[in-house]
Amino acid sequence: MTLHRVTVDAAMYALRDRGSGPAVLLLHGFTGTGASLDGLASALREAGWRTIAPDLLGHGASDAPADPARHDVARQAADLAAILRARDAVAAAVVGYSFGGRVALRLALDAPELVASLVLIGSGAGIADPGERARRRALDEDLALSIERDGVAAFVDRWEALQLFASEEALPEGVRARRREERLAQRPEGLAASIRGAGQGIQEPLLDRLATLRPPTLLIAGSIDTFAVARAQAIAAAAPPGRTSVLVVEDAGHAAHLAAPDLVTAAILDHIAASAAPSRTTRRTPAAVAWGAPLRRDP
Repeated sequence: MTLHRVTVDAAMYALRDRGSGPAVLLLHGFTGTGASLDGLASALREAGWRTIAPDLLGHGASDAPADPARHDVARQAADLAAILRARDAVAAAVVGYSFGGRVALRLALDAPELVASLVLIGSGAGIADPGERARRRALDEDLALSIERDGVAAFVDRWEALQLFASEEALPEGVRARRREERLAQRPEGLAASIRGAGQGIQEPLLDRLATLRPPTLLIAGSIDTFAVARAQAIAAAAPPGRTSVLVVEDAGHAAHLAAPDLVTAAILDHIAASAAPSRTTRRTPAAVAWGAPLRRDP
């Protein structure tokens, strides 16, 4: 499978654009890549959807700018808006997991004309309390320093030992092995810059803006991940009445789409089908977006 590359505002994104039909933008979580959601992407294409799955900045084959500000959630959302326009994928369904969900939510708020429907998995709208946000920012800085000091392998061991991911022990061995391999392949400078520039401690909280959220939104959280359940409920309470629904997946943790792939995929398909845009075939590339030769074959 070919990885394409596109440069927006001096930052290169690697992306996978496969299939035909209405578009779905898939955004991975921290330490992942666009390939993290391959299982969901395959099911979507089988159902007649086109999938666009970039590596977010600092991850995979995309650029890892040294300036943390370039990783800002709002700036990456603006980059993705430019990419959707360039790929003639306006009125796309947008699905984001964890960190990718925070970027997806910002995209839906800043460029609602591009987002036909929204799905957030294990994600939230940022930390509203300034004191709590400052504490998280300090923890994020400690984590970034540890990655730079100790390397990715030591970080991955520490990351996978978090209670947040304890339920992943129940995932099939092959799924766990691929997830670990993807994490180990990351660059320390990329992860550190991503934490500093796009972590929850630095991100502008979005709860106060949710009254303007236009796309119909499905919020998915695993029952074991009580923080994600609370964040989903908070988003639903702040969004316009009747525009959001919450799916709590029993016995699933942070990655509910991996713990219960059939259930989550069916829920996503039902949700995005209700707001599907007609397929488009003509692509127009804005001057701000520069295309390069394919990067490589992605195994």
